[in-house]
Amino acid sequence: MIEAAVQLFEDRAEKNGGLMERALAETIQYIALLGLSRSDFFYKSAFYGGTALRMLYNLDRFSEDLDFSLLDSDRNFSLDPYVSFVQNELDSYGFHTEVFVKEKNVQTPIESAFIKAGTKLHIVEARVPPSLTRRIAGNDVCKVKFEVDTDPPAGIESDISYIDSPISFPVRVCDGPTLFAGKLSALLTRGWHQRVKGRDWFDMVFLINRNIPVSLSHLESRLRQAGFYTKVSHLSETELRELLEKRIQDVDIELAKKDVIRFIRNPKDVDVWSKDYFRYVAGKLRVQ
Repeated sequence: MIEAAVQLFEDRAEKNGGLMERALAETIQYIALLGLSRSDFFYKSAFYGGTALRMLYNLDRFSEDLDFSLLDSDRNFSLDPYVSFVQNELDSYGFHTEVFVKEKNVQTPIESAFIKAGTKLHIVEARVPPSLTRRIAGNDVCKVKFEVDTDPPAGIESDISYIDSPISFPVRVCDGPTLFAGKLSALLTRGWHQRVKGRDWFDMVFLINRNIPVSLSHLESRLRQAGFYTKVSHLSETELRELLEKRIQDVDIELAKKDVIRFIRNPKDVDVWSKDYFRYVAGKLRVQ
């Protein structure tokens, strides 16, 4: 199994332009998902977010976290039963790791679309297997964070898909329109005074250019849960386009580029970015 981990690491290093720490993080992400797949985790929850887009839709950017959403709200859900599955899988591939649930010391806001009241965090602290240590500088420690949304908005659609590294295994993943709704919700609702997330814009461009529509009903559920959309009437396509145009008007293009460049291999990919470019891309948006 260690040989399989080395091969996976080599593959991720090549795809990340030789960035070893990033390759290590992605290797651990794959093996952790394999561990989760050996439990009942994917009967209850679905994979979503940037890492899901990278692994299953070939999004060409690094994503740090593993994000999941329960299929149905369950405030009593705990990640504790799944720690051993992740730990055992990493052990079997030669990683000496500590896997633990990070207890919350504050209650997370119910309206958050990303970190919910019942969310637990898994942090995987991994030292590289001996066969890989020569490829990593010093005694670097890799941390991979897990997040589970235990109070998901209505309208999540998911499918069973397969990941082929380090072996083939099934995962439940949000479908394309649901993933896109999550991305647009993030783009629209992030606080105006926070650091601009160019990754949201990068992912929007990717999804639109892949001709993946957005689930309007699920997006509305997310926006209502965040307190961002409060009208009695349902969110319309026209209203969505107006909200997106407002966001485009206000975005700081240079800050957006600065944020995302750290996560992509070729900075020139965002040279074309401008407000007019985002308007052009948004004009191709399809609604489901």
